[in-house]
Amino acid sequence: MTFNGFTEHDFDTFYIEGLDERMDAIRERIQPKFRLLGETLADELSMELGQEMFLHIAKHARRKVNPPNDTWLSLCHDKRGYKKHPHFQVGLFDDHLFIWLAFIYELPNKQVIAQQFLDDFEQIQKLPESFVVSLDHTQKDSTPIRQVDEKTLERFRDVKKAEFLVGQQIDRKEDVLKDGKALTAHITETFQLLKPLYQQSFQKIK
Repeated sequence: MTFNGFTEHDFDTFYIEGLDERMDAIRERIQPKFRLLGETLADELSMELGQEMFLHIAKHARRKVNPPNDTWLSLCHDKRGYKKHPHFQVGLFDDHLFIWLAFIYELPNKQVIAQQFLDDFEQIQKLPESFVVSLDHTQKDSTPIRQVDEKTLERFRDVKKAEFLVGQQIDRKEDVLKDGKALTAHITETFQLLKPLYQQSFQKIK
């Protein structure tokens, strides 16, 4: 099978009422595409980083009542899980696709990583102007990369639940989302631009 991108129908999944009903649609519409896309991205990242990267697809197993507002695939060096490590994400909300290098609250070394970024803030400043930062993976809100300052990273370092996700968001109406080959290339390019930051995050935690 070939990955052909995401359609309006895929994004409309998040308008379906009910946990079971929405999860059924996520499994039927989105996860097969995540599998195709993710396997390609895992191979690309493994070659780019010189280590095997494993595909994880969100199961939303903790949800018992409320349906998920987004869903994602993650790529991580740990086959058993990704949440406690720096990892790459691609996922959907109802109105956009996100491409992240993610450092979420379950990361045990986030103080060390945040300080590493503070000590070499230029690495973040080198990222393209089109990039954005999110401080909470459960929310749609993001901040343009040029508005990110040391205080943002200090909050990530000092506040237990604070997170740091950096990358791009693409509106659901953008044509690139409907072209599987072009979207895969765009995501791969985004990951390449985030590679130095990803590698930097491991320098003091190995």
